[in-house]
Amino acid sequence: MSLAVTPDILTDRLHEALKELVSRRKFELWFSGLRVISQSAESLELAVQNSFHHEWVMTHYTKELQEAVQSVFGETLKYQLVVREPPQTEASPALIQAPPVADVRPPALVDDFRSRNTNYFQQHSDVTLNEKYTFDNFVVGPSNQLAHAAAMAVAEAPAGSYNPLFLHGAVGLGKTHLLQAICHKAMDSGRALKVLYLSSETFVNQFIAAIEQGDLSRFRYKYRSVDLLLIDDIHLLANKERTQDEFFHTFNTLYNDQRQIVLSSDSPPSEIPTLRERLISRFKWGLVAEIETPGYETRQAILRRKARDRDVELPEEVLNFLAEKISTNIRELEGAVTKVHGYAQLTGRAVNLDLAREALGHSGDDTHQSILGVDRIMDVVCKHYGVRVTDLNGRRRTQSIVLPRQVAMYLTRKMTPLSLMEIGARFGGRDHSTVLYAVSKIEERINGGSQFAQLLAEFEARLQH
Repeated sequence: MSLAVTPDILTDRLHEALKELVSRRKFELWFSGLRVISQSAESLELAVQNSFHHEWVMTHYTKELQEAVQSVFGETLKYQLVVREPPQTEASPALIQAPPVADVRPPALVDDFRSRNTNYFQQHSDVTLNEKYTFDNFVVGPSNQLAHAAAMAVAEAPAGSYNPLFLHGAVGLGKTHLLQAICHKAMDSGRALKVLYLSSETFVNQFIAAIEQGDLSRFRYKYRSVDLLLIDDIHLLANKERTQDEFFHTFNTLYNDQRQIVLSSDSPPSEIPTLRERLISRFKWGLVAEIETPGYETRQAILRRKARDRDVELPEEVLNFLAEKISTNIRELEGAVTKVHGYAQLTGRAVNLDLAREALGHSGDDTHQSILGVDRIMDVVCKHYGVRVTDLNGRRRTQSIVLPRQVAMYLTRKMTPLSLMEIGARFGGRDHSTVLYAVSKIEERINGGSQFAQLLAEFEARLQH
């Protein structure tokens, strides 16, 4: 290769090769910031701008990247992908404003920023951060990998590539943990940052109070002068049109001033009822990441972490039992560890499989059987209507999906001891009112036609054998 060929030229060539292998959107999202740092006869060093890009590219696009490298540099050249911030230029004002690396600053200055950040947070936020809700204590698995990596990237470089960051998923899967982890890391970054974290309900209540007191200017200054705004349960803005208008302008101000916005919800933006289209559009500007129900292996890892935090030793057979028995959310897993540990202390016995079964009791066995029953109900309903279980748990609202979902909810309510909230959790994290509505709709159809009533009777008969 000629010495006249600069890294910038090589970067352009690599970009052109990647554009042939991935879609335009994927290129802009994951590869537009990829740079060639150096090249030798045997190796090539490439850089991306943060750890999130590094993890995502190495997990999902190694094949495409290797193919692009080979097409530009030859079959035998090996590459190394590293994390390195782009060089500062006059054309990138956001980078010019980036603070110095924290570890070369005087410790006293870092401590001063940390203290100031904490004082601001405590004076303005309506929550107290849980010391355990950090990135180090978050168990990462396939169900939450993207959300975790994106949250890390936001905490390391606010208002960078993922603004806003919108996290969604069912109750108890870790959204609040990630939001608080962002707060911890940002406030401990060695920079002066105004971090504001609150619930959507607080935003609504404070907005109403500001209107009543004629003090909207102070309200707007509070929310529009921060560096990071994190709001939990943004779906609670549904049906609140004037509050949506106010948040729309707050969002625009923060975004245009290159301030970071992080939101959480139990639904993706497009499925929040009555949310205005202009807000839905803005929520999608950055990155929308779903946190799904953890798989078996992730549940095992969570149980190990929770047991270690409590200095409890759980035998492998007990870990396996709890991971199989509890599949809805992380809070139930944590509760199971506490219950088993407490029962062992109360009875003075060692923790083993028999004790774990006793600790969870007959109600626990009923719940396990109910979960198996729900799986069976979903299977029968899906086969009849020609849909998938993922459709029942998803957010699509077409009639071809809504009716089977309501039928399955109705049968679960009638044939298992699960509560409305437990049923909602099994069907994609829906709330109890959704389940209640589904049951009432199916009862109306049963009362309105003998043919539909006969179909439901056939379902019940099949499930009882």
